[in-house]
Amino acid sequence: MTDPTWFPRDAIAYGGDYNPEQWPREVWDEDVALMRDAGVNLVSVGIFSWAVMEPREGELDLAWLDELLDLLHANGIAVDLGTPTASPPAWFFAAHPDARVVTRDGTVLGFGSRGMASPSHPAYRAAAVRIATALAERYADHPAVVLWHVHNEYGAPVGEDFSPAAVAAFRAWLQDRYGSLDALNAAWGTGFWGQRYLEWEHVGAPAATPSVANPAQRLDFARFTDHQLRACFVAERDAIRVHARQPVTTNFMANECPTTDLWAWAREVDVVSNDHYLTAADERNHVGLALAADLTRSVAGGRPWLLMEHSTSAVNWQPRNVAKRPGEMARNSLVHLGRGADAVMFFQWRASRSGAEKFHSAMLPHAGTRSRVWREVVGLGQDLAQLGEVRGSTVRADVALLWDTESFWAQDLEWRPSVDVGHRERVRAYYERLWRDGVTVDMAHPSQDLSRYRLVVAPASYLLTQASADNLRAYVAGGGTLLVSFFSAVVDEHDAVHPGGFGAPLRDVLGLTVEEFLPLRAGDATRLAWTHGTERELASAVWQDDVVLEGADVVATYLDGPAAGGPAITRHAHGEGTAWYVSTPLGIDALAPVLAAVYEDAGITPPGLPEDVEVVTRHGADADYVVAVNHSGDDAKVPVAEGVELRSGTAVAGTLDLPAGDVAVVRVPHGGGRP
Repeated sequence: MTDPTWFPRDAIAYGGDYNPEQWPREVWDEDVALMRDAGVNLVSVGIFSWAVMEPREGELDLAWLDELLDLLHANGIAVDLGTPTASPPAWFFAAHPDARVVTRDGTVLGFGSRGMASPSHPAYRAAAVRIATALAERYADHPAVVLWHVHNEYGAPVGEDFSPAAVAAFRAWLQDRYGSLDALNAAWGTGFWGQRYLEWEHVGAPAATPSVANPAQRLDFARFTDHQLRACFVAERDAIRVHARQPVTTNFMANECPTTDLWAWAREVDVVSNDHYLTAADERNHVGLALAADLTRSVAGGRPWLLMEHSTSAVNWQPRNVAKRPGEMARNSLVHLGRGADAVMFFQWRASRSGAEKFHSAMLPHAGTRSRVWREVVGLGQDLAQLGEVRGSTVRADVALLWDTESFWAQDLEWRPSVDVGHRERVRAYYERLWRDGVTVDMAHPSQDLSRYRLVVAPASYLLTQASADNLRAYVAGGGTLLVSFFSAVVDEHDAVHPGGFGAPLRDVLGLTVEEFLPLRAGDATRLAWTHGTERELASAVWQDDVVLEGADVVATYLDGPAAGGPAITRHAHGEGTAWYVSTPLGIDALAPVLAAVYEDAGITPPGLPEDVEVVTRHGADADYVVAVNHSGDDAKVPVAEGVELRSGTAVAGTLDLPAGDVAVVRVPHGGGRP
């Protein structure tokens, strides 16, 4: 759960990763002075410092860290103290060469990067707990320390591990999960291709195989990998809690690291934090940013969360690392804040002169304080200093998009009817349509209570358990509106096809079944005749379903392709609610009339925002806060209740003038924002 009191100041936390061990001691004083100039009030320290903290096994050298924490505290800068366990020292691997990660094809990964240790190896776990314990014992009462930061980005860059320690742990995990080989064989469908197991010692990890490996085995290995990583976190967290009272977190990679099930991880941290980096190849990556922020807020249970890392400009690890345009850093930061973040942090404070990320941007870049990036860093700090009252407020949504990590895993781990079908792509398409319509969205797990939402969207929810299907059925029967896309409710938790036809668990809810999948060839398109209200033609591609009606009404029909003349989009009353089915992957524009009709069923009225302007409301104890961001190249007028723009102190009455590329945060009376 999220601890709202983690930062003992009435302020938005602002700063970044600080790695002073890379610099001479005299640079520290310069850093701290510049941090004060920039308005920095929090830094993350120690995340990759194990080799400095413990230069030899059992020999701790923490005098430098004592001095650093004292220096930061004396200058009013709080500390998020990291455990350095993402990067064990060379001495550890010299002592335990079998603790290195092994890839699927048997390659043993060497020292010289990060994420090199097997999360299943007992020696690694013991060493990690020892260093975490030593730090907690020493710094639990240090006045600078307000937060503990365990490890770094679990699952990145290495998630799966096929080392002997991992294989043995996987076998034990399976024995605990299934109890017997008969149950395991049934779950994995080992009757196919003659894979039946008669002895536990014959059961291994899904290493490289001549053809595709057993998909149920691979799905369980993904679950196991997540479990092992989480167990490492829990062990360090519990060691810290013995001595320290401050909350404990670890930084997620929401929407970027499918190795971890964020719903499960969020239950283990005291405050949810996330790292987010723009995808340079995505020309609309501001939409992807909003999606990641909404996902982070959602796994946090709607409570405020921490943006632990993002970049001031370019990263260095994508094929083409595009620099952020002037003003883009502030827009990115305010979008995260608008969607629930109470911290705006960066990787990193000072750009590294050496190492793998020396070309990664930083708050203090190689060009120093005369640079554009530095001026924007200072300006952002000044802006955030005016926004402290936003801290602790929350975001509400009437719409939920289903997000199930296990469904991601199941789709990614096997042959599919079409390589063009993916859960992530469908989530993004529906999310972007909702984003363009100005509709605030939560992500939701299909098993959770959905009753507070007017609309639930299930995009390509390939893996759907019977329990989750029953949950969706109850939601619709109780008056909810559900939209389900193609390639949903196909398999159960063991990746076995549900009996009774594709989508069978939702058959009565949707009023149909899918007899056959009809994927299209690369480059083929298809047309639909939309007949619900205003008639129009819609374009699609990639996929059609052969839909057999069992009570649903047809609102769009295929005009061509293998399903020509058949139902493409349907609507069906179930109980007090309505269920829609979209049997083809519509693009952003084609989704517009469909979502408009679905909104009408759900009682949702989009705000009608200018193109590429996003507006989100945070709801506080004494007021609401409307965060408006103009991503377009044109000035815009945004309807806002009477209030005050917090950064400038300017009064707003009915309409907010928002210049191209600008942001605004307006305090309005309760009920003055949406939803």
